[in-house]
Amino acid sequence: MHKLNNELRRYYLKAANIITSNEVLIGHAVLVENGRITAITQECNAEIEIIDLGDNYLFPGFIDLHIHGREGCDIMDGTQQSLETISKSLAKHGVTGFVGTTVTADWDVSIAAYEAMAQAYKKGLSGAQLLGAYNEGLFFDEAHKGAHNESFFLELTKQRFDEIYAACDGCLTSFALAPELLSSPEMIRYISEKGGRVMLGHTDASFEQTQNALMHGACGGVHIFNGMRGIHHRDPGCAGALLLDDAAMVEVIPDGIHLHPSIMNMVYRLKGADKIALITDCVSAGGLKDGRYQLGEMPIVVEQGVARTESGSLAGSTLTMELGVQRFYNLTDASLVEATNMASLVPAQFLNKADKLGSIAVGKDANFAVIDEQFNVQATICAGQPIYLA
Repeated sequence: MHKLNNELRRYYLKAANIITSNEVLIGHAVLVENGRITAITQECNAEIEIIDLGDNYLFPGFIDLHIHGREGCDIMDGTQQSLETISKSLAKHGVTGFVGTTVTADWDVSIAAYEAMAQAYKKGLSGAQLLGAYNEGLFFDEAHKGAHNESFFLELTKQRFDEIYAACDGCLTSFALAPELLSSPEMIRYISEKGGRVMLGHTDASFEQTQNALMHGACGGVHIFNGMRGIHHRDPGCAGALLLDDAAMVEVIPDGIHLHPSIMNMVYRLKGADKIALITDCVSAGGLKDGRYQLGEMPIVVEQGVARTESGSLAGSTLTMELGVQRFYNLTDASLVEATNMASLVPAQFLNKADKLGSIAVGKDANFAVIDEQFNVQATICAGQPIYLA
């Protein structure tokens, strides 16, 4: 591992176990050339540098589709410095790409956050790369507001969406909303036509309202069960509609707190591994000790690693992605390959970037997480270059 450095342009990574999208390869090596994977083999060319990872596992670089902050920094800070801190912190946990996620705040603060992400999206960051911007805020229902300040809630109009879209300058990937508040499902189609993926969340939508939103182009659910009408035996609710729709992708926060393990397993059994994206929903307190922090403009309290608002609602998490993969694997019937795909390939497919990202395969970017048998991240590699070394 000590041989891994930014000067290497061509090398093998040899590992006892390599986690591909459909199997665990034993005793293979991955050939990296100029930031790309060009071969996966058991026979190495002795003339090329071989970096032996020993008993460590080679995972694909993780992609976090939904994250608010880490190590005292928040996406809503709207600064390059905060985005850099979040980027470097994520790299410590095997993450090579993330989608910066907003929270409900003053309109001008929200626009500034999008503009900052647009800049980072174009210029790049030194750790995990920003793969897009996620609007989680402003257009929600008070009944399931969670850690969102309802005093800033707005009606969703084309003009407001267009302002967000312009501020993102090409990096908007996801747009969360409560469908029951729309005057017409045309708004969902409008966002989708602009390239935004409509996610349903912080909503009191009924089963029928959710079905209607999905029919008109919504594609998934924000952290399933949390911030939405749940399942009742006479009212399947938003959660029921999302679980029963074969095309809908659902986000899962696999910390064992947001969802009981049996519910995580139920989601796995109903959706299958290819329609679940593991997310951290991490806030600025991630990586720091218990105490008082901010989620956007809302004060939160972290006790024993659990983040809540002052009124007691869960307020994101302090979860890391490698822990999320480990917990989902340990707490459900999912295989290690499936749990890994939920944190890598499924997010890449959601972002329409699976041709380059999301799995260890020939032709894709050389993005890896090197993880030991205790699930500690030893190194993170992005486009063939180390962005974190333990």
